Amino acid sequence: MQALLASIRIAAATMLICVAGYATAVWAVAQAVAPDGANGSLITRADGTIIGSRQVAQAFTQPGYFWPRPSAVDYNATAAGGSNKSPTSTDLTDRGQELVERYGAAPQNPLPADLAAASGAGLDPHISEAGALYQAARVAEARGLDLARVEGLIRNAAVSPGGFLTGDRIVNVLELNLALDEMSRAQVG
Repeated sequence: MQALLASIRIAAATMLICVAGYATAVWAVAQAVAPDGANGSLITRADGTIIGSRQVAQAFTQPGYFWPRPSAVDYNATAAGGSNKSPTSTDLTDRGQELVERYGAAPQNPLPADLAAASGAGLDPHISEAGALYQAARVAEARGLDLARVEGLIRNAAVSPGGFLTGDRIVNVLELNLALDEMSRAQVG
């Protein structure tokens, strides 16, 4: 009986230290080092209404907005995951063809790969700067904005996540679309 009680005490202490203690320590470090990221990197309106997160893609389908990468999970943050389809899958080929047609890609103007391929989790909030620039003419025309201003907005929003170690720059689609809304309001007002 003493061995059973000792085992229960060891199991309880292990759970307390390894589960509660570790989780609390990780949470505390995250709150101290990067509180915005630890709390979901939420974007809010002035009234406090949550618009979205900088870390999770949202579906944009209107022509006046930049479209994100395709999502194998239909942008459902509770179901992150890839499609697990083989490159030889006809479903994957059909989806790619549909995207090429949706963007109006042509051999002389090929679609950037990130606009045709879902990310591993299906929720990547970024597209390449090239992917955003590819969409700039459609967005500018739909909003009645000058193409050069929209392209400038993209270039200002683009970042190199790895600094000088990364050649390709990326753009957060939600933040870019919010800046685009601001630009449109400023033009009207």
